[in-house]
Amino acid sequence: MPPLSSAAAPATHRLRLWYRRLGRRGAAGVAAFAAALLAAAFFLTPSRDPSTTSYSYPSYGHRLPTLVDLTLVDGAKEKGAVCLDGTPPGYHWLPGFGEGSDKWLLHLEGGSWCRNLTVCGQRKKTNLGSSDYMERRIEFVGILSDDELQNPDFYNWNKVKVMYCDGASFSGNVEAEFQDGTSFFFRGQRIWEAVMDDLLSKGLSRAKEAFLTGCSAGGLSTYIHCDDFRALVPKASTVKCLADGGFFLDVEDISGRRYMRSFYNDVARLQDVRKKFPRCRSDMEPGQCFFPREVAKGISTPMFILNPAYDVWQVEHVLSPEGSDPERLWENCRLDITKCDSKQLETLQGFRKELLDSLNEFKKRKEWGMFINSCYIHCQSMNPLTWHSPSAPRINNKTIAEAVGDWFFNRREVKEIDCEYPCNPTCHNAVLSRPYKEA
Repeated sequence: MPPLSSAAAPATHRLRLWYRRLGRRGAAGVAAFAAALLAAAFFLTPSRDPSTTSYSYPSYGHRLPTLVDLTLVDGAKEKGAVCLDGTPPGYHWLPGFGEGSDKWLLHLEGGSWCRNLTVCGQRKKTNLGSSDYMERRIEFVGILSDDELQNPDFYNWNKVKVMYCDGASFSGNVEAEFQDGTSFFFRGQRIWEAVMDDLLSKGLSRAKEAFLTGCSAGGLSTYIHCDDFRALVPKASTVKCLADGGFFLDVEDISGRRYMRSFYNDVARLQDVRKKFPRCRSDMEPGQCFFPREVAKGISTPMFILNPAYDVWQVEHVLSPEGSDPERLWENCRLDITKCDSKQLETLQGFRKELLDSLNEFKKRKEWGMFINSCYIHCQSMNPLTWHSPSAPRINNKTIAEAVGDWFFNRREVKEIDCEYPCNPTCHNAVLSRPYKEA
């Protein structure tokens, strides 16, 4: 989810527009951005004592991130492959070079979901529902970076960020164009197909290696479309998938309700996503079919699960949603894990156990990989601080980028499960100034 809300996105995301105003040339601009990025480190506060921590300008050398233009998909409207408001979908493509010219990495953007027409209508006036509001140029960082220091295994690949504007993780496909007399297009599945067709014509069809990734709601999209992606690429190619911060849990919240299941039920009914999951049992609620644990059971393509054990978005919207906490006892804990009392920490440890229990069946799959750290954060592959930097979180002295690279290229088996919070001193833990908004 952008992470899920632009208002509560990681600090580096909030710096995007700011550093552009500095200008992209000259040492002064670089130095100013470096200072701002250093300040961002204190929004993602390490669990160690900040006074003893040395922060470095993470893995950019003296380069600013590459800016990549938006491409709108030609012919998408004729296929009915459109955003919520009827505008064509888009993506950003950075061509590969050298040995990476025939290798492709795709990243599916996140941004929560819309569960009713009111919220979907609000999204039509944003980048999450209309390409009219999408940024025309964005920087590629983290797993999308073309800097070898920041992204050692994938820096020279073709890299694509597919923008999210359908509200249901690229899975809806409703033929009707009007809902209660208002125009809405729930066409995420068609968007997926149209974007893939466009990329296949630009070289994806000849890929020797291909990697589908996504963050948050885009992580859920990655589970949903992983095998679809495998089917598009030549059989002789190496194809794998990675879902970052996308393993949402179907658990009771602190009031005993299953808020997230109710939320997914609304999304599934609104966008008729159940037909995307033929394996889903008839006795299950439609929203249950949408949870990654159910989707992943049918995946045959190798998958890497990247998730924090204490996902800040899930703590707020799955474990302790606003309606479950009328006395606002969890308010400070949700904003800053160091403010959680002993009982709340016990609940968080129980949440971690639920995650690990849900992952057990996938941990047994030899070709699958995992990196489950004990950080309080959401989405780590698109953040240069957390993906691969001198101060990046580590398990067994490996950054996320190193662990993912080791797994993708079969250098070793990667099933990294961190110890309980607060054991890992390398974590960057989010400290929010306000709660995440529910999109």
